[in-house]
Amino acid sequence: MTPVILLAAEKESAEVTDWAARIGWVVGLLLFVALVYWLMREGWKWRGTLQGDLPELPSAPEAPGPARLSMSGRYHGSTTAGQWLDRIVAHGLGTRSRVELTLTDAGVDVVRPGASDFFVPAAQLREARLDKGIAGKVLTEGGLLVVTWAHGDRLIDSGFRSDHAAEHNEWVDVINSMIKNNSTEGAER
Repeated sequence: MTPVILLAAEKESAEVTDWAARIGWVVGLLLFVALVYWLMREGWKWRGTLQGDLPELPSAPEAPGPARLSMSGRYHGSTTAGQWLDRIVAHGLGTRSRVELTLTDAGVDVVRPGASDFFVPAAQLREARLDKGIAGKVLTEGGLLVVTWAHGDRLIDSGFRSDHAAEHNEWVDVINSMIKNNSTEGAER
């Protein structure tokens, strides 16, 4: 036999695709993914229910005074102070968003397009520092501005990242000096 005839004899037809089995697997995978997302959503709602004792967030006063500092950037979330993985989701504090921060003598005004705004009165500020992470967001060392504040009976860490990271140091210095001045004024009274 010639080599051409041998090649023709060895050829077999392509295997037929079993479409029913393939569609079944795809539908099963999609249902599994939907179940996982539903469970994550229910967990988020449950966490919000557990944090239901958190009071409503304060809103900015009518006349907060002149701005000492302002910053545009991202809000990365809030956690229980000192526990960077314990995210707080009640009252929209767990929603990441763009942010416009304004620091006045009255406090920090947090304006978040697409999410609920809130205000941290100067008397509630406890500390500002640079950190590297907060629940679900890890950056380089010092890449995150973390403001610790009291709300109700809880201390909360809120994480912000400026569009210009060089602004973070100034925010830390000014907020910490405001806290120091407020505590010395309170001691004199």
